[in-house]
Amino acid sequence: MQRRHLLKTLGIGGLSAPWLVNVSTDNIHSYTYSAQDIRSISGPSRKITGIVLGAGSRGNTYGDYAVEFPQELNIVGVAEPIPVRLQKFSEKHGVDVQNQFVTWEHVFLRPKFADVIIITTPDHLHHGPAMQALAMGYDLLLEKPIAQSWRECKEILDQQKKYDRIVAVCHVLRYAPYYQKVKQLFDTEFFGRVTSVQHFEPIQHVHMSHSFVRGNWRNAEQSNPSIVQKSCHDMDVLRWWIGKRCTHMSSFGHLTWFKEENAPPGSTARCTDGCAIESECPYSALRVYYRDRTWLHHFDLPADEPARGQAILANLRDGQYGKCVYRCDNSVMDHQVCAMQFEDEITVTFQMEAFTHYHGRKTRVMGTMGDMVGDGDELIFVNFRTGNIEHWNVSDHAEIDSGHGGGDWRLVKDFLRAVDAHDVSLLTSNLDASMDSHLMCFKAEESRKELGTKVILYS
Repeated sequence: MQRRHLLKTLGIGGLSAPWLVNVSTDNIHSYTYSAQDIRSISGPSRKITGIVLGAGSRGNTYGDYAVEFPQELNIVGVAEPIPVRLQKFSEKHGVDVQNQFVTWEHVFLRPKFADVIIITTPDHLHHGPAMQALAMGYDLLLEKPIAQSWRECKEILDQQKKYDRIVAVCHVLRYAPYYQKVKQLFDTEFFGRVTSVQHFEPIQHVHMSHSFVRGNWRNAEQSNPSIVQKSCHDMDVLRWWIGKRCTHMSSFGHLTWFKEENAPPGSTARCTDGCAIESECPYSALRVYYRDRTWLHHFDLPADEPARGQAILANLRDGQYGKCVYRCDNSVMDHQVCAMQFEDEITVTFQMEAFTHYHGRKTRVMGTMGDMVGDGDELIFVNFRTGNIEHWNVSDHAEIDSGHGGGDWRLVKDFLRAVDAHDVSLLTSNLDASMDSHLMCFKAEESRKELGTKVILYS
């Protein structure tokens, strides 16, 4: 293949994904990728109405699509137990007071009054509203992970089949141009026969302390194990890129650092309690939230000073985010590694790591005719046949118009198109396609609990 033709072949657009074999269904469809500006991609033929369950960070991310594209999505209802969030969200979208609810259960006391439900509640509140919404005839945009157990995931899948509804799982990386570019390298057989993949997710140390030690995802029983809640994105893109099933899994992981036995001398229960080492602690809540004013997107704060600073300090004195990272009720792993065997003798490793100063997923792909390294923004891929070394940067090839590298809003657009046409083939992250990667996560956790015992995913 000539170099120019090769580069044209590897360009974004016009390719289809292979069939993805799943646990309980063959309802998988081809999918065409595009890195066009989202405004140039056709949306639904009619305005879709939606109800958001959970007006936190993710609920506002997807809800904001309606602000930017009001001709495509209209948010007509919201459920949110925190009053200030409910008020702000309702004002932003002009939600009638009769359609403002405290909890998700209240929404379903009313007859169906919208086309779709957007579920961005905490992990343990996915299964209940999903089951009820499907039974009432709503289509679903369901934040990942699907649910807290494989049994609950399967029940949602069965409910979706029973009522023939559209369900999109928010595996937003599938919709980001960088990840789509990697997918096309796989699909065009650029690598020849793929032999192995190495994938690394550096969480970044402050992100770990914010989300998985102090934050909403700190406790596996209340949320999910970190391999499920955080790394189901990674298992999903690995499954999607490779296009074959993972057959065997072995995993090790530990909560090594963020526990009371590692609390430094002189530290206190809260960073605001006169901690002797606060000024030098990299996880100091006063440093992260008050002095640096970072990671505040889970706080409900006034816009102006000094009220904003006072509200931060009040939260740190009384709320979850002011606790010492060594004295929280966290139970999720701070590092974990998985070794996997995929079909066709493809070996895959995945590592999740809290203790880095950087974030951004890193990937290496090795094949008989080419290899690739990538970091979420840039790719370098080498063609063994020609010796050509190519560099590809997402900023040169795609508009990044939303979070997760542009994936958030591209997911919403495809979801709305799928609902409008009642056509699941317009989605790549449909419920069927997400089941395998969730099974990989649950089996990884099973193996970890047994100190790396190899588990078989399919019998």
